[in-house]
Amino acid sequence: MSFEECAVFANQHPVCAVATVDGDQPRVRFFLMWYADGTGFYFHTGKMKQIYRQLQQNPKVELCFYDPTPPEQGGGKMLRVTGRVEWKREQALVNRLLAERPWIRSLGTDIDQFLAIFRVKGGEAWFWTMADNLKEDRIPRYEF
Repeated sequence: MSFEECAVFANQHPVCAVATVDGDQPRVRFFLMWYADGTGFYFHTGKMKQIYRQLQQNPKVELCFYDPTPPEQGGGKMLRVTGRVEWKREQALVNRLLAERPWIRSLGTDIDQFLAIFRVKGGEAWFWTMADNLKEDRIPRYEF
């Protein structure tokens, strides 16, 4: 196993839970990840949203990707990720995002005013199944 396998899993199962904190209150919501590669996990959000404010105040984040199949083997497989948010402003990334997700253009004409792209990096990722339930501290972790 390697971090590259983590990125492949995330790209195959891009709907994930994203956990942040708001003061001392944990917050979690589902996101559609944009893509993952050897440098981390890429997302976008609106600057008017609470998650944007939360990540501005505390860039630590946890992600959880899930593959429910096959349930007969104990409930599926998860990829858990911890890391820090890095805000990305490169025009090439914005252009790629708009090409791959053209519906974003319908949100407004001044994209810089509402669009925030971020990468989760500088952390570790690991796979979890029910078989690992009682040996969580021995699960291999992959730094990225």
